[in-house]
Amino acid sequence: MAQDIGVSDELILSVVVGSRAYGLDTDASDTDRRGVFVVPTRAFWRLDKPPTHRDGPLPEQFSWEVERFCALALDANPTVLECLWSPIVEVITPAGRRLRELREAFLSERAQHSFAGYAESQLRRLDPERPNWKQAMHMLRLLLSGLHLVRHGEPLVGMEAHRERLLAVRRGEVPWDAVIAWRAALSAELAAEPGTLPGRPDRERVEEFLVGVREENLPTRS
Repeated sequence: MAQDIGVSDELILSVVVGSRAYGLDTDASDTDRRGVFVVPTRAFWRLDKPPTHRDGPLPEQFSWEVERFCALALDANPTVLECLWSPIVEVITPAGRRLRELREAFLSERAQHSFAGYAESQLRRLDPERPNWKQAMHMLRLLLSGLHLVRHGEPLVGMEAHRERLLAVRRGEVPWDAVIAWRAALSAELAAEPGTLPGRPDRERVEEFLVGVREENLPTRS
């Protein structure tokens, strides 16, 4: 269940991502967390600007400052977009809830290229002679998520329908040639899909949200 905390806390959203969110976890799986935090507006008035991201404090936890998060989401970064649809929300504030409610505003046709591009970069890092089967599984998962996104307007986070086949890849039970053939078929579908996403994200709505957050975090006058 999501924890509702006050807007004074700089962490406005924390979700579980990775295998546990995808429904692909095993007994050995870590719990990966991604979040969004807000730096007090006054910190931006200094010459030395505040950080755009941070690690921790929990193991396998990484968070973005809200402005950086919005910029990456507008660029259709797959990892960032999937945070907005994660089914496991651990921390959320009113600002975090508004961010989740805004998630469709970040979507655009560029997601079709970004999901395909990230999957392609994963393929280039795979050694056919000694494949990293976990990485191969996530390459396929990314293509499945992107294909669902362009067809239905939201990424496919939960992979229950594909769980057994994907976990067989992770265990190394699927021949490399079959993995590559599946990847090629998914990539071809993604490239050919006309899609339902808008041509551009709704940058104005996102900026309105961001300005509102900055105004909420201005120092109060006594």
